[in-house]
Amino acid sequence: MADLQYDFVIVGGGSAGSALANRLSADPGNRVLVLEAGRPDYPWDVFIHMPAALTYPIGSRFYDWKYESEPEPHMGGRRVYHARGKVLGGSSSINGMIFQRGNPMDYERWAADPGMASWDYAHCLPYFRRMENCLAADPDDEFRGHDGPLVLERGPGTNPLFEAFLKATEEAGHPPTSDVNGYRQEGFARFDRNVHRGRRLSAAKAYLKPVRKRPNLTVTTRALVTRVLFEGKRAVGVEYRRGRGRPQRVRAGEVILCGGAINSPQLLQLSGVGNAKELAALGVDVIHDLPGVGENLQDHLEVYIQYACKQPVSMQPYLAKWRAPFIGLQWLFRTGPAATNHFEAGGFVRGNDDVDYPNLMFHFLPVAVRYDGSVPAGGHGYQVHVGPMYSDAIGSVKIRSKDPTEHPALRFNYLSTEQDRREWVEAVRVARRLLNQPAMTPYNAGEVSPGPSVETDEEILAWVAKDAETALHPSCTCKMGTDEMAVVDPASMRVHGVEGLRVVDASVMPYITNGNIYAPVMMIAERAADLILGKDPLPPSAAAYHRHRPLP
Repeated sequence: MADLQYDFVIVGGGSAGSALANRLSADPGNRVLVLEAGRPDYPWDVFIHMPAALTYPIGSRFYDWKYESEPEPHMGGRRVYHARGKVLGGSSSINGMIFQRGNPMDYERWAADPGMASWDYAHCLPYFRRMENCLAADPDDEFRGHDGPLVLERGPGTNPLFEAFLKATEEAGHPPTSDVNGYRQEGFARFDRNVHRGRRLSAAKAYLKPVRKRPNLTVTTRALVTRVLFEGKRAVGVEYRRGRGRPQRVRAGEVILCGGAINSPQLLQLSGVGNAKELAALGVDVIHDLPGVGENLQDHLEVYIQYACKQPVSMQPYLAKWRAPFIGLQWLFRTGPAATNHFEAGGFVRGNDDVDYPNLMFHFLPVAVRYDGSVPAGGHGYQVHVGPMYSDAIGSVKIRSKDPTEHPALRFNYLSTEQDRREWVEAVRVARRLLNQPAMTPYNAGEVSPGPSVETDEEILAWVAKDAETALHPSCTCKMGTDEMAVVDPASMRVHGVEGLRVVDASVMPYITNGNIYAPVMMIAERAADLILGKDPLPPSAAAYHRHRPLP
């Protein structure tokens, strides 16, 4: 094997990998290599950089790894499609660009686990602030940052359907909030988005592009890492392949896995770190028995509650193919319907009085359309995306063989628990109540999906089982902690039981947050950079956040 080539090899140039590459290479003495299995995020690629084009990369073999779950036993045995970014920037290059931190109490829940005290909200908030430049927030807002690489623009919400929806939420008894990422998450407001001047601002564009010319940073795309190389129990490098070429090896002082909640546990298992009995049964040489690898899989499931619209004010006409050239021309000048993700408003509510903080999230969209671009029969419409935020349904990620190109088995177990099923019924009923308030009457031409025939609890659950899609938030499969199922040390991000190997991505969350997970992943990466570099952590924040139930 060749002499030491890099101080850090980062496996995955997605959200976390892009942030780490920036922070670790800031010291010119650190030699950093990023290996990304997907394609480059070419600047001319409109499907990546045009916000409204987000339906095109999903499902395309050029941009998407195209995972599917195992047959879900509580969803009629159907497989649920899971898109994951196959491009520099990872899923931040193909996602919906919605920026949600989660509720402060998510991090209090993390901190309550053994060894996790330093991951409470007070310690996480400074890193949220460090990474962002929130254009809509007051400069003195103690919850928001203004100097970070992630520029956040607030949804303009100028379509009259947004105004009607936000008024309807107040009529339904949900007071507005000025900022769902600020003092009070509960309520409805215009959303922060990773859109800047009409372009998607992916992690690669925000963190990697400004520093690509650093002489100590190398970014290699189309490089599939097939295993971590060990000497004894110390990771010393990785093996990877580019196309059909021969395997290549590179040595490193540290290997950092940033492949996400599917790829990181897969690579650990392929490399001999995981459940020893299961790995041995597949013929994998076991390096370290770590049974938590690939377990604890969590995700958000969602449905679209769709309504027909009486007035011709929705975005439906812009879906016509003949309009595409004109819309594209507007976008070149950073304006028009292609310059936004259209997820410009929504909010968080408690579906019942037993929960301490919001367990349901809503995104409003001024058109009736699915992620794959398909639309219901008819003309103008609108919809809300809704689903429970901290379901107790738990699954797993497990390799099927020693072949690194074979997708692992994904078992999510959606709708498998009493809590999950109860909250799903609540979610649909709350959504309907919102969409049938007086403010929506001028536009409400009736429910299209699921429709008035779906009314009882049993009918709602049957429809959810048939129609729900993933919100694309897989997480928690290499969780931080100190218990017997923990995979990552929360004080260092090192994999328990081995040396020279860390994990930094959505897989290290112990519990999924109650919102889109991109922002928490970036916060984790920012904190991890300081831990890896041995820097003093940022001082904890003293900002007091809203609680539905005051502290005793």
